[in-house]
Amino acid sequence: MYSRTKYIINMADITKVVWSKQVAKQLDKLPDPIVRKFYAWVTSISLSGVSAVRKSQGFHDEPLKGKRQGQRSVRLNRAYRAIYIERHDGTLEFLDVIEVNKHEY
Repeated sequence: MYSRTKYIINMADITKVVWSKQVAKQLDKLPDPIVRKFYAWVTSISLSGVSAVRKSQGFHDEPLKGKRQGQRSVRLNRAYRAIYIERHDGTLEFLDVIEVNKHEY
């Protein structure tokens, strides 16, 4: 049987993840499993949109408080986080990754 499915793209779900050369250098120094998890997060956002990925418990996406208010983080493992800022440009949302670091507990 052949089934036709209509796919509707919601423009509000189009998200692009960008990062600076500084973040690229940070990624070069991190262990491979951390880098793979980061790219899995980026790919998930590209495929499903940021709102769907935030609902996934695997990345523990959360808003930050204090001096980092206005920023969000995703956990790449128990120790490492990617910190990002949301930017809106018409129908496209940019997630600007500003840091990937080892979280101090």
